[in-house]
Amino acid sequence: MRLSPLAAFTGLAPLAAALGQQQIISFTGSDGAFQVAGGSIAQPQILVSNNEYWGVIRAAGDLAKDFGRVTGTNFTLSNGEAGAEPAAYEYKPITTNYTHYAVSDPQSFRGPVYADPSAENTVIIAGTLGHSRIIDDLVSAGKLNASDIEGKWESFTTKIVEEPVAGCAKAVVIAGSDPRGTIFGIYDISEQIGVSPWYWWADVPVKQNKEIYVLLEGKVQGPPSVKYRGFFINDEQPGLSGWVQWNYPDTPYGVGYNADFYFNVFELLLRLRANYLWPALWGTMFEIDDPANQPLADAWEIVLGSSHTEPMMRAQNEFGTFYIDKGLGPWAYNLNNKTIDEYFVYGAQRAKPYARNSLWTMGMRGTGDTAIEGLGVEFIVSMLETLVEHQRAIIEDVLDVKATEVPQLWCLYKEVMSYLTQGLTIPEDITLLWADDNWGNVRRVPIDNETSRSGGAGVYYHFDYVGDTRNYKWVNTIQLEKTAEQMQLAYEHGADRIWIVNVGDLKPLEIPLTHFLDMAYDIKQWDIDSVGNWTLAWATREFGPEHAGAITEIMTRFGMFAARRKFELVEPWVYSTINYNEGDAILGQWQGLVDDAQAIYDQLDETHQPAFFEMVLHPILGGQIVHQVHIGAAKNAVWANQHRNSANDMISQVLSSFNDDGNLTARWDSLLDGKWKRMLDQTHFGYDGYWQQPMRNVLPAMAYVQTAVSATAGNVGIAVEGLNASIPGDDKYHANSGNNLVLPPLDPYGPVTRWFDVFSRGTLNCDWWAETDTPWVKLSQYKGTVGPDNGTDSRVFVSIDWENAPQVVNNMMANINFSTGCGSEGFAKWYGKPIVQLPINLRTIPSTFTEGFVESDKHVAIEGPHYQRIHTPEGVAPDSEISYHTLKNYGRTLGGVTLWPLTTPPQTPESAPALEYDLYLFTNITKANVTLYLSPTQNYLSDNNPLKFAVSLFPAGGEQAEPQVVQFVGESVGQGMAPGWARAVGDSVWGVAPGHNTTTTWNVPREGAYTLRVWGLAPSVIVQKIVLNLGGVRTSYLGPPENFLVGRDERGVYRQESFADGPGVLGGTKAEK
Repeated sequence: MRLSPLAAFTGLAPLAAALGQQQIISFTGSDGAFQVAGGSIAQPQILVSNNEYWGVIRAAGDLAKDFGRVTGTNFTLSNGEAGAEPAAYEYKPITTNYTHYAVSDPQSFRGPVYADPSAENTVIIAGTLGHSRIIDDLVSAGKLNASDIEGKWESFTTKIVEEPVAGCAKAVVIAGSDPRGTIFGIYDISEQIGVSPWYWWADVPVKQNKEIYVLLEGKVQGPPSVKYRGFFINDEQPGLSGWVQWNYPDTPYGVGYNADFYFNVFELLLRLRANYLWPALWGTMFEIDDPANQPLADAWEIVLGSSHTEPMMRAQNEFGTFYIDKGLGPWAYNLNNKTIDEYFVYGAQRAKPYARNSLWTMGMRGTGDTAIEGLGVEFIVSMLETLVEHQRAIIEDVLDVKATEVPQLWCLYKEVMSYLTQGLTIPEDITLLWADDNWGNVRRVPIDNETSRSGGAGVYYHFDYVGDTRNYKWVNTIQLEKTAEQMQLAYEHGADRIWIVNVGDLKPLEIPLTHFLDMAYDIKQWDIDSVGNWTLAWATREFGPEHAGAITEIMTRFGMFAARRKFELVEPWVYSTINYNEGDAILGQWQGLVDDAQAIYDQLDETHQPAFFEMVLHPILGGQIVHQVHIGAAKNAVWANQHRNSANDMISQVLSSFNDDGNLTARWDSLLDGKWKRMLDQTHFGYDGYWQQPMRNVLPAMAYVQTAVSATAGNVGIAVEGLNASIPGDDKYHANSGNNLVLPPLDPYGPVTRWFDVFSRGTLNCDWWAETDTPWVKLSQYKGTVGPDNGTDSRVFVSIDWENAPQVVNNMMANINFSTGCGSEGFAKWYGKPIVQLPINLRTIPSTFTEGFVESDKHVAIEGPHYQRIHTPEGVAPDSEISYHTLKNYGRTLGGVTLWPLTTPPQTPESAPALEYDLYLFTNITKANVTLYLSPTQNYLSDNNPLKFAVSLFPAGGEQAEPQVVQFVGESVGQGMAPGWARAVGDSVWGVAPGHNTTTTWNVPREGAYTLRVWGLAPSVIVQKIVLNLGGVRTSYLGPPENFLVGRDERGVYRQESFADGPGVLGGTKAEK
């Protein structure tokens, strides 16, 4: 199908005001409210001045159509002149010689059609101070007070004004301090009457209503929190480029990234209250693909930039296409500076007519967005300083202004950031655009004298990435809580000039993009603690108040589940299928999420279902499938090693899930008659240790068990929780001819159950029986049948009847014995009779221990926010502002705790408060390891001031042990990240990988109560989880479930069988048992 620039989707009754904005629209009358639609005027009119900016007139035309989308009747638009022709924006297209600047005959964009003026029908007047005769006359006459917005950036006021023009008794006046201020005021009305910014890109239906009122109070909207706010379309193959190729004619140099495509992009930007764009990069050339692109951006009042690797308003591919391919030398300034300077001159000449809406990228990287190599850092630094000096001279010469008056940025991406420490000097007026690590962790904020630079600072952030440690570019996997924490951290340190985010294909990232831009527009409204409120407001705007609360809860869970590990990085080895019931708990959480999302989808009106599928249901279904495939493959590997028949059944299940993935893509492609076909062509299965995308989705390796012949050790096998081994028989996981397997222990404060599996590994159906040698050791099942005809393994849960267990302190071993109805065909005689052993720790804590975590299974696991108190060191004022702040619904399981406020300078254990946790430990050990799971933060205050934490573990009531202070983030060298970074961002925490430096070692000399103190010695050292290993921790991704907390948990009620059982853990579990 071919797409028209504009489309309208109608829907249900109006639901919400603009997201987070002061409400000025009502759908019922009230005292002083002014009815603009549905009253006595059959076709209301919007009035603009004939000297208004073209982009404002165009937006006013959108508003006229938006009223039609909502009410069924378009407003008319007039410039006050009878018979007026549409406003024209005139430009001169560039010629096709792309090395020497020249232009051809003028062309123009036509604005919306004007109607003849009708003062009595005029209900809205829109205009820009100093560029609208009507607005200026109202100010001069004292009818409009513009003092609150005059001279301010992108501000507007909306007020009801009596007799604004002759013949008009009353009208709503939207006055902007500058053209975008007016445009934002116009779109503020559009959004409040029921037109979502995503009405076209995400098919959110327009909320219809016949009667619309503007409230008497009016509003004043001041400058945005961040001056330049926008997104970068990048990594756009195969998804977005495939969709563009399907819908727009090719350009002479590639797929159709033309003005028709960017029409929709520009409209989305402005409706989202953004102003800045880095156009698509891969295989495209914005200014060349369609000569109308650059002037169209200016006409729309879009601030045009270019990415971190595209200096001086020229697309990356221009040099290769028109210079290298023409024999004009390499992209190497040390070898070809004269030609490259001429290349920059052309970029400046081409941008000059649009300089008012241009933001210049300075500097230079190597070919194809890589580092400059082979020259030595000292030479590169000197060369870059010379290069930027030349770039600024070109700007001054071509634009005929001082370089200090032209907005410029230098993106300190990857290795470029390290040049600062090597002496790189950047002119004071150039904005320092700090980059994250491509994984949403800000690498640097302004420090020292950087905070007072006239050019200020900004952030280049990522919701999509191609590169190490692996691509992530399929669908949304962004946790909004993390975005909020990192971006507020940057903002509080002065990065408020530019926020630009890589959104990949754009389409799958509607939610995080909207949140990012709303933060940039008004960070006081949408700060670090407002994510839940923001999500509720977003869900209300898009889907209505009836389901908004449920959708908010669904998307909060999704954000955590997806961000635990990017979908592209999920592999069979990640989640354990034998320890802590982790794999089943993960699958249970996804199943619960799918059930809840599907239930909402089924209840929604048909007009809302496409938008809900695109933004909510599809990524949830996709996420579930990814985990079903990889966890299923992990089970297959374990079960094949145990020679289970069911290993083959798991292959079938995985294949079914894999086919579901293909069917999900087909469902996407057929949505709305194929409107978004090919947008989600991105592969996401088949990464084999290489970072780049696979060329086709491929299943992980699995093993098939021969079915015609039974296992040598017999038709029946047994496996236990916590081990890969099986009995009877030999394998590499237990001693040769060994006939017993040992379960993890049970005790009064640990998990309620353990499990073992009885399964078929042969051709016969066999009955089996199990019995315990201890009467108060209970089994969920004492007999059953397994075999090829039965088709089901038996999972048996072992528990303790604690009321009837001996009330003594003792450690003992219970035995579970087995027999089968198949005689020697069940358990082969040449192996010993199988026995499952259960260690039982009969223990109790003293009555004096009334609050704190209790050791079980030789470990204590704690969710970071569940501290007992905050300890203030001696000598620190009790009214110190420095404390800790809990980030709710953050991280991998529950939340995180960070030092607060965010501008707190680095501390020491002597100056900072500590999180204090009470513990009761039974195991005495000389090397008890305390491991912190910390968010994958970077040294944002520079490697010279690295992030640290401290830990102290000591007997309760005793003298504090000397805190161990640990620097857990190392130095970044060149374009390389800190050691261990790849695993940290892949795992979404420092602390899982063995090489991470988040573990301290302590002596636990005796049983008793202990105090654990943890210091985050700077903000953004975020404690998500703590694991004290006394010799019993087993391998898993998320760590053991949180231990029993005296004073909170009830024995036997808190099951403690998986991480998802923990109190407060987001999403709980529907783990299969």
